[in-house]
Amino acid sequence: MGQVEGKVALVTGAASGIGAACARTLAREGARVVLTDINDAGGAEQVAAIKQAGGQAVYLNHDVSSEERWAQIVGEIDKTFGRLDVMVSNAGIAIGAMSITQMSLADWRKQTAINLDGVFLSVKHCIPLMKKSGGGSIVMMSSIAGLRGSPILAGYCATKGGVRLFAKSIAMECAQNNDNIRVNSVHPGIIDTPIWSSIYREPPAGGGRNISRAEEISKASVPVGYAGDPQDIANGVLFLASDASRYITGTELVIDGGVTAGGVRRAQQQ
Repeated sequence: MGQVEGKVALVTGAASGIGAACARTLAREGARVVLTDINDAGGAEQVAAIKQAGGQAVYLNHDVSSEERWAQIVGEIDKTFGRLDVMVSNAGIAIGAMSITQMSLADWRKQTAINLDGVFLSVKHCIPLMKKSGGGSIVMMSSIAGLRGSPILAGYCATKGGVRLFAKSIAMECAQNNDNIRVNSVHPGIIDTPIWSSIYREPPAGGGRNISRAEEISKASVPVGYAGDPQDIANGVLFLASDASRYITGTELVIDGGVTAGGVRRAQQQ
């Protein structure tokens, strides 16, 4: 307990899924957490849960593709807390297309605005406050889709691959400037979150089975044989946010159940 005690953390896309798990985990470990999202009901629910568990948190409505709103969010954090130590740039969407020739320019731009522009704006506006605070840790949420291609997620892969190299570049910039700010990317594999319903809009094979799409895909494609939980990702984010990772910057933390390591032929259970 207390791995980020006394720190102020910002988590975008924190109303559900991985972002919510990150916010709850950082609060549990002693951080004062600012949760942002466009899902106000979900954000309020997460803040209530954090406070009920004894943590400190506030929620702010936030379109991460709006530069004006980013300036307001960081200004509010500075006014309220006077510092920012951890920034988890997590907000993102996934838009699948069976062929890139079928993807609309509007969908391409919407996905890029949130997944890539939002991350750019996060560091542009948060670094000055973090530097004033004496340094900190920036965690950018990428994906295994930022490490390898996918035939139905070309647009998503483009954004997450961009985040991967953007994180490395900002890590080098902060190091060169002696900002004492570490920057790393996290690459989740198949994690059981609502994002899968936006990628696969058709019902999963099997119809009435009580199984999520992430679980269904994981049985066939994940070496460990099951989908990850948002908490699995939050545990990695906590490590990168804490001083335990003080010598880690410009790297990528892959949390994927072995997907990018290779493939396995799993023995059939008797």
